[in-house]
Amino acid sequence: MIKIKSYSLSTRLAISILLLAAPIFIISMGVLFFQSRQIIRHEAVGRANSALNSTMQRLALNLITIETATNAYSWLAEQQMNPDSLLAISHNVVALNPHIDGCSISAEPELFPEMGRYFSAYTIRENDSVITVIEEKYEYFQKIWYKTPKQLGAPCWAVYFDEADSLELTIDGMLASYGKPLYNENNIIIGIISTDLSLLQLSKIMSEERPYPNSYFMMLDGDGHYVVHPDSSRLFNKTIFDGTNPRDHSDLITLGHEMTAGKKGGMPVDINGTSCLVCYEPVPGTTWSLAIVCPENDILKGYYKLTNILISLLIVGLLLIMVLCHRAVAHAIRPINQLLVKTRSIAEGNMEVHISSSKRIDAVGRLQNSFAAMLQALNFHIGSVRYITEKTQLRNEELEQVTKLAKEADHQKTAFIQNVSHQIRTPLNIIMGFAQILKETGTQHEAMSEDEMKSITSTMEHHSKLLYRLVNMLFDSSDTGFSEELNNHQFDLVNCNDIARESITYLKQHYPNANITFESDLPDDFCFQTNHLYLLRCLRELLYNSAKYSDGQHILLKISHTSKLVSFIVEDKGMGIDEADRERMFKFFTKVDDLSEGLGLGLPLAKRHALNLGGDMRLDETYHEGCRFVLELPLKLNDYD
Repeated sequence: MIKIKSYSLSTRLAISILLLAAPIFIISMGVLFFQSRQIIRHEAVGRANSALNSTMQRLALNLITIETATNAYSWLAEQQMNPDSLLAISHNVVALNPHIDGCSISAEPELFPEMGRYFSAYTIRENDSVITVIEEKYEYFQKIWYKTPKQLGAPCWAVYFDEADSLELTIDGMLASYGKPLYNENNIIIGIISTDLSLLQLSKIMSEERPYPNSYFMMLDGDGHYVVHPDSSRLFNKTIFDGTNPRDHSDLITLGHEMTAGKKGGMPVDINGTSCLVCYEPVPGTTWSLAIVCPENDILKGYYKLTNILISLLIVGLLLIMVLCHRAVAHAIRPINQLLVKTRSIAEGNMEVHISSSKRIDAVGRLQNSFAAMLQALNFHIGSVRYITEKTQLRNEELEQVTKLAKEADHQKTAFIQNVSHQIRTPLNIIMGFAQILKETGTQHEAMSEDEMKSITSTMEHHSKLLYRLVNMLFDSSDTGFSEELNNHQFDLVNCNDIARESITYLKQHYPNANITFESDLPDDFCFQTNHLYLLRCLRELLYNSAKYSDGQHILLKISHTSKLVSFIVEDKGMGIDEADRERMFKFFTKVDDLSEGLGLGLPLAKRHALNLGGDMRLDETYHEGCRFVLELPLKLNDYD
């Protein structure tokens, strides 16, 4: 029974997929096929216009070159109006301008009596040679190349067929001639200078620009006569309208009117039973119009190949649809097998199995959704228990960390209080002890020797200064002291050598036996702007540490300067500072040796004073015989620096 239902379901699913996919696929391929035709036609218009523009530029270049040369030599011909000069000018026009195929300078009747009624200097280009002759006598006054510019009284282009006359030296085929009237000093026409361009040669040049194998160029004059066309029988003798039935070839007639009207554009035209794409454009400075004709068979050649490809794609696509349908049938019964495997895994205790929900409404889909809901509920409850456990564990870890930090803070507080108490109590006990001795001595009326009295007072003074120094450092390290230091922007004019000597004097009061060498590169009157109090405290601490942690006999205080900095260098010879302790030596309340005297504030405060003065203090790590600290402050000579 299960097999029958499965087979029925699989069959329905396969038929549904086939009925849905096959029409969509066929319609998509059909739309693609017809869209590609439009794209190909659009591309063909672009290629045709590109070839037309390129050819038009070459044609315009030839015409402009001919017009320029004719206009230039016409002035010379008017100035040198004699037979010999006209022959030379005609020869130079052709010889010096490779775009010109011939040149004729023809005079009005009886202009040169010695030459008779006719005179025409004619030059022609034959292969690589240029030949100049006097034309045989004939009525050239009625020729279009002579008559048209004379009637217009202005330069113009004319197209005509080079007919055979008494002179055998002629240019074969159609000619485009640019004629310009020649005037005498009375502004009377005395002749015509005419330059020729072989349209046969021009047709060969145009044929080089072909976007498609069977495309060609044609050119019409203002009356619709063919000036350029691959069919030479149409040239000059026929117009585009000859033999054209308006009912059957309205597109060709429309093309003719568009071109003779000097318009620019493109349109599909049926020429001699062949569908063609024609793009046309007027030739600047003339009444002609140039067009490129591209047969649709050439344009759509790739399109026709696409038809075969499309058929192949349809066959392959339908085969793929059939394969997909087969896979869909196999997929229809796959959820039952997958569900069986997953339920066995859950029964074995693996709750990481995932059963996805199904959108199917048949029995298989409902069964899968029921198992998915059951597994989701189980995972939710297990996840809740796991979440509570993890949160509890995280809270316990946080409490342990907080407890650890609290104990550490309490330990640091106790250590700090003990250290401060010890550092203060020691000098205070000494002072109080000696004070008690002095009191008892005064009560008992026993005189004390001067040396004893001097020793006691000296010791009391030393420890009172030590106590004052400790209290002062504690105040400076507090927030109040730091705020007071930041707000103290008073800068004094400080003498470098004097403040160094003052620091040495301070050290001598605490370590009378210390041997300090003082060196300075600065003159005694050298001063700069800084805060006297905090600079003095920096130097005192550096000298105090040098005397405290060295033998006290090789202490050097040196002052140097650059254009921007004043450097105070304190150097001693002793055990130095280990590399492991250098990173934390500028931290407050940090001592290298916990048993040593002090609160661990000297170097941190000196560093902070240096930074607040705009400079810095550093340990010279290149010095290995002891410690060398370098205090660098910005050099300000006056208030305006």
